[in-house]
Amino acid sequence: MSLWLQILLWVLAAGIAVAVLAALVKTKRPVRSLVGSGAQGLCALAAVNIAGAFTSVSIGLNLFTGLSCVVLGIPGVVAMLVVKLIMNL
Repeated sequence: MSLWLQILLWVLAAGIAVAVLAALVKTKRPVRSLVGSGAQGLCALAAVNIAGAFTSVSIGLNLFTGLSCVVLGIPGVVAMLVVKLIMNL
């Protein structure tokens, strides 16, 4: 992956993270919402990787995927699956 594409992805991820955190701050219980979303995202990532034994579709765990799962939750996992499908990584 080229350097410019990596920079673009990190900037996009940072922008999405800021938007999600701004939405969490507006709720009455931001920490509870963030922990719940993060737990759901990590469970979804684990489920995708467990099902990967049968479907041959899995997402590697690294800093980027872990943070996007924790911050974005289940939509982050689905977005990574779509990106993986589109880019054939």
